Amino acid sequence: MKTSVPTAHRPDDAGLAALDEEPHRRRNALTGEWVLVSAGRTKRPWLGAEEPEPPEELPAHDPDCYLCPGNTRVTGDVNPSYAATFVFTNDFAALQPGTSDARVGEGLFRAEGTRGTCRVVCFSPRHDLTLAGMDADGIRRVIDVWAEQTAELGDRFRWVQVFENRGAAMGASNPHPHGQIWSGDALPVEASLELAEQRRHHEETGRNLLAEYAAAERGGPRVIRDADGWLTLVPFWASWPFETMLVPLDPAARLAALSDARRDGLAGALRDLNRRYDALFRKPFPFSMGWHQAPFGPGDDDGTWQLHAHFYPPLLRASVRKFMVGYELLSEPQRDLTPEEAAERLRDVSPA
Repeated sequence: MKTSVPTAHRPDDAGLAALDEEPHRRRNALTGEWVLVSAGRTKRPWLGAEEPEPPEELPAHDPDCYLCPGNTRVTGDVNPSYAATFVFTNDFAALQPGTSDARVGEGLFRAEGTRGTCRVVCFSPRHDLTLAGMDADGIRRVIDVWAEQTAELGDRFRWVQVFENRGAAMGASNPHPHGQIWSGDALPVEASLELAEQRRHHEETGRNLLAEYAAAERGGPRVIRDADGWLTLVPFWASWPFETMLVPLDPAARLAALSDARRDGLAGALRDLNRRYDALFRKPFPFSMGWHQAPFGPGDDDGTWQLHAHFYPPLLRASVRKFMVGYELLSEPQRDLTPEEAAERLRDVSPA
């Protein structure tokens, strides 16, 4: 039953600033989970591990790279001499289409087979060209491929996860700029939580959770960029130091639903954010990013899901990463600077 719950409003900035002086917790509206905010811990001495400096320059083509055009991969397959975005099935896929769907066990001991497939998306034939260095047209081609792949895989699988691991610090096994698309017949944990919270909010209020949240954040201290129909912001509940989220200001469940104009706007938003990240510490910025789109199961696309992208960068300082260990693994995520401070620092750097 729909209730007369008022439209969401940002918390009073002055009151929140006072709270930021002390440890406090914030609720993640998308998952229902909580994060501990402990402002000021960035000042503590650090004698732990430091991230190595990335290579200063990469060649435009690396004859030893298994993702570059014309090169031979480990399996013996030869890449075509591709001139734009290139997609192929992962040679070491974590999901397979022919897996048994058998379910075994009961009670505390249950297991089930799961089907799927994994693909690799090379953004460009250039070995040295990240999304930050690509022009808007090049990024637009990547967006179109993401949308096409999502629509195709969604015909067979319930969940399609488009993502990029950028940099060795985030587990990228090859420096050639690329992303991946994993699709499977099961709904993963994060997707299940987000689907449940968005449905609950819609049932209680009659409104779209993320659309309402984005509207409430506009003009506020966590917004980095508001242009061309896209909002780039540090979420109120962000866990990682410089975590961000991209949200369209108009309703859209999946990338394939975006008009040409909104895809062009997204290309500009992605270029801007990638360049801001690189400018923050004057070095290529590692992160994991991914798109959360409406699932493809029966009844999943019920109008409650809003398309959005998460960016999870690990760096806390130029050479120091945030480790999710100890308390974070055993209790709940904890962050060392406020989302408002992170957003301010990202706003202050030039994406040029």
